[in-house]
Amino acid sequence: MTENAAPVRVLLADDEHLIRGALAALLSLEDDIEVVAQAGSGTEALAMAQAHRPDVAVLDLQMPGKDGIEVAAALRLLLPDCRCMIVTGHGRPGYLKRALEVGVRGFLPKTVSAADLAGIIRTVRSGGRYVDPELAADAISAGETPLTPRETDVLELAADGTPIAEIAERASLSQGTVRNYLSSAATKLGAENRHAAVRIAREHGWI
Repeated sequence: MTENAAPVRVLLADDEHLIRGALAALLSLEDDIEVVAQAGSGTEALAMAQAHRPDVAVLDLQMPGKDGIEVAAALRLLLPDCRCMIVTGHGRPGYLKRALEVGVRGFLPKTVSAADLAGIIRTVRSGGRYVDPELAADAISAGETPLTPRETDVLELAADGTPIAEIAERASLSQGTVRNYLSSAATKLGAENRHAAVRIAREHGWI
């Protein structure tokens, strides 16, 4: 860090306390990086970001409350100067596309080394972008989702085995329409039922 240059202020958000703590400890060894806040959920990440106004938010993809992409989308409006990165153990192609659409500047696996993570944080802070090459290649090979936005929404609501009646209520649709969407999604994905359709869609990162 050059003399008198302010360190990069970082928010770490990960629901796994051990991983978050280890990352914070490793990043604190860097002279030009300061971890100013930590969060264990998407909701807490938003609150911490607004309270501490970090330069870079390093977000786990899957967290309670809001996932990392939803947090990044919210921060784009609330704190446009805060640049967001997604660090994930679930590098499915559809997630990368969604992340880039909401302005995420970094997308990398949790297997990244602390030294590389620090370098990527600096790159993102200075206006650059970093996408893990393997995740990018997977995204290109996976192609576009065959599902319509409504089919995707309904399939996502069905992901935890939610009953048709509850899906219909949450989606403001009739039960018959929900069944039609689920049937259509299963057909497009070559699945024998909605449970298989959910599994296939998740494997591709489409939900």
